[in-house]
Amino acid sequence: MSLDGTVERGPVLLALARGSLVEALHLGRCPELREPWLEEPGACFVTLHRSGALRGCVGSIEAHRPLRDDVRANARAAAFSDTRFAPVTADELPQLDIEVSLLSAPEPLPVTSEADALRLLRPGQDGVVLEWGHHRATFLPQVWEQLPDPRDFLAQLRRKAGLPQGFWDPEVRLSRYQVEKWEEGE
Repeated sequence: MSLDGTVERGPVLLALARGSLVEALHLGRCPELREPWLEEPGACFVTLHRSGALRGCVGSIEAHRPLRDDVRANARAAAFSDTRFAPVTADELPQLDIEVSLLSAPEPLPVTSEADALRLLRPGQDGVVLEWGHHRATFLPQVWEQLPDPRDFLAQLRRKAGLPQGFWDPEVRLSRYQVEKWEEGE
């Protein structure tokens, strides 16, 4: 699925994410949205904020199911399965702001050193996936807002993957992707 979607996609994806949480909390039904593009494979992240603070974030890096299913599943996982937080409660739901990020397909970066990575990364534009052995982590492009220095960005990404901040090995694999994102209240 390309990221050249129309502006109308954002409200549909946000309604789908919120509706999935409403349904999971037994507060109502998720709206039936019959947009054909929701049936196409898509990868997204759903991020929850409460009073501006992160409350959950879960997503898919690669498209492996219809976008409708990916949004619904990731909204529920962000609310109930992000191990950094207690599960969202029904009382809390009205206080949450939802963000949906639609990802492009990851593009491998030809890197053999951290210097290569620092040269190729585009701060503010690239989401990055780091892989080494069984270690894997990603940061959405939005993370550049908190970590604008590429060296710090990579160090924290390695830490998230369970690797030492200064770690580098020729077998490290990096991929980048871009997102189109929508937030409630925009």
